[in-house]
Amino acid sequence: MDAKIQSSPRPQQGPRPSCGRRVVAGKRQLSDDSKNSVRKLLKREISRSGNWSFNRTSSQEKFRNFRLQEEFDTHDPKAHQFLKLPFLKKRSRIVEIVAARDIVFALAHSGVCAAFSRETNRRICFLNISPDEVIRSLFYNKNNDSLITVSVYASDNYSSLKCRTTPIEYIRRGQPDAGFPLFESESLRWPGFVEFDDVNGKVLTYSAQDRIYKVFDLKNYNQLYSICDKTVQEIKISPGIMLLIFDRAQSHVPLKILSIEDGQVLKAFNHLLHRNKKVDFIEQFNEKLLVKQENSNLQILDVRNSQLTEVSKTEFMTPSAFIFLYENQLFLTFRNRTVAVWNFRGELVTSFEDHLLWYPDCNTNNIYITSDQDLIISYCKANPHQGNSSGGSINISNILTGKCLAKIRADDENVRCGGSTKRSSVAQVAETLEDVTALFYDEERNEIYTGNKQGLVHVWSN
Repeated sequence: MDAKIQSSPRPQQGPRPSCGRRVVAGKRQLSDDSKNSVRKLLKREISRSGNWSFNRTSSQEKFRNFRLQEEFDTHDPKAHQFLKLPFLKKRSRIVEIVAARDIVFALAHSGVCAAFSRETNRRICFLNISPDEVIRSLFYNKNNDSLITVSVYASDNYSSLKCRTTPIEYIRRGQPDAGFPLFESESLRWPGFVEFDDVNGKVLTYSAQDRIYKVFDLKNYNQLYSICDKTVQEIKISPGIMLLIFDRAQSHVPLKILSIEDGQVLKAFNHLLHRNKKVDFIEQFNEKLLVKQENSNLQILDVRNSQLTEVSKTEFMTPSAFIFLYENQLFLTFRNRTVAVWNFRGELVTSFEDHLLWYPDCNTNNIYITSDQDLIISYCKANPHQGNSSGGSINISNILTGKCLAKIRADDENVRCGGSTKRSSVAQVAETLEDVTALFYDEERNEIYTGNKQGLVHVWSN
């Protein structure tokens, strides 16, 4: 997924925007023959249902009996003494979690960021290397195994974004100041921004002062090209291409599709609009253009052959957010705490069972999509029929079927039996799941990390 960070016109008391409980997937009784791994694989291959049932069972086993294992704290009054800003010294909620190898990074709303080791289960260091640094976002660059931090500074009146990259190995050694700054030539003042595109391995910056967009290589941070057209209103990135949306004319919006690699124009065209209706969104996914205006049908345009598909406004209502699933040629929509999966024929593919998000606004820091794009892990209401009184749960659901495969909830006895921590009570686990403000799944370690309003990070695994 892309990460876009925009500079702020004034200091925010927290860096940036960043889901109970009752039903769990029951344990299935395994037949004798399925206990034998050879027979199990043979059964998978000759089964009518193909690999899906095997994958579903595998996913259920992977998340079965997840337990509360560890607790990390981003707040340390002694370590924070060197910080200059009063709000940096206060306990605040976790807004972002990123894991790289055996290190867990947790960013608090105040702007303090801490790194924790899963090998020693101790805090390694804080990433704030300046007393007035407010870290606003994190990005793990897998191309060179480094962590990029995006910060603002009191000395600059919080007016511009500053990027820094630090190799993971140096952070592991407790040397967060061993990194180096990025994009120093760019003036990323309000409303400038920096956007990291993991899919294409690119970085997009916008200098509002010069009104110039620049594209950099995420591997070595070399500039590839720039876009100087002052009529560009917005840029959308998808695999291999960029969509340039220009200032709207009365009855149409000019669009261009560029190659993400060299900025060459692949196609330029106008998309007709209703004159007196505002545009809710314009999104690009490969060759498909999605356009929706206020109180109008969704339009899906194939830019290769101009074939247009419309979806009734009563069937497809404007969502608060999208997530495109590049592997499956599908997209997720988020609206009113619910998630739905659509294809590019305008058909609803999946509605999720038992998956009512905790927060009404879509916060992708509380949602994780696996790299195979087959599972969604979210912070949800444990019991959707009991309001907020029943607490929250971590739900793991299959994206293609909508089935809930597993849940982490406070009233599950297995959840309360930790590893190196003492046995947790129902109340302790319920409290841990009550105010989840950030969530991340480490696919290599098969661990879920959650952060809460108290600035605590919790580790869940089996």
